Amino acid sequence: MNVIPAIDLLDGKCVRLYQGDYAKSQTFNDNPVEVARQWVNEGATMLHLVDLDGAKAGHPVNQAAIEAIVRSVDVPCQVGGGMRDRTSVAAILNLGVRRVILGTVAVEQPQLVGELCAQFPTQILVGIDARNGKVATRGWLETSEVLATELAQKMAELGAAEIIYTDIHRDGTMEGPNLESLREIANAISIPVIASGGVSSIADLLSLLALEPIGVKSAIVGRAIYTGDILLKEAIQAVGQGRWQDVPPDLGSSSFA
Repeated sequence: MNVIPAIDLLDGKCVRLYQGDYAKSQTFNDNPVEVARQWVNEGATMLHLVDLDGAKAGHPVNQAAIEAIVRSVDVPCQVGGGMRDRTSVAAILNLGVRRVILGTVAVEQPQLVGELCAQFPTQILVGIDARNGKVATRGWLETSEVLATELAQKMAELGAAEIIYTDIHRDGTMEGPNLESLREIANAISIPVIASGGVSSIADLLSLLALEPIGVKSAIVGRAIYTGDILLKEAIQAVGQGRWQDVPPDLGSSSFA
């Protein structure tokens, strides 16, 4: 399983939100390039960048910070936040970003997602952020009536390379991932799933490792690596050395409401 550090960008700074609430942001570093280099030095093989300003505005805002990060590291970066038209997607990819994450347009303009998947094969991911099983859009400020599992199936059919699933109620809370929802998403589609939200310990990562056989191939880690609750280098080693067959049943079979 791949452990992917998250770098959330707000006003050009590296921050973390609590349950997607912009009013509950905490700045961890004014220089996101330093953060990116640190995670790569600790063994990260990919970085997950989120343009929080872009998600709110509906178009990319932190391009300068994104480009600076991409130029400063030798690992691929995936970027989400505000990518809602073809021009924005192309512009971000032109910065050297490896993969773009679509969110709101998956609900509002699914045809565009299919067109972008055809134009940029293997480079389009879809982020599905859910509250109580229903998809949130526009920087998590609105919640639709679309079910996460149904949207995942539709996006897989349209050609998305992977699905990033975030349980908003777990994001930034350090309460552990929602294994049951992840299991439902992974069982509903045949493309890989990236788990996001709530990871607070290496034990949480090992619990996700138990879902690897059904398609949960990566995990995004955020607040826990900034607070020091997870040491990234140790987490990467633990997951790399672990095997899902060896995960204790109480970790691998937990379910959350």
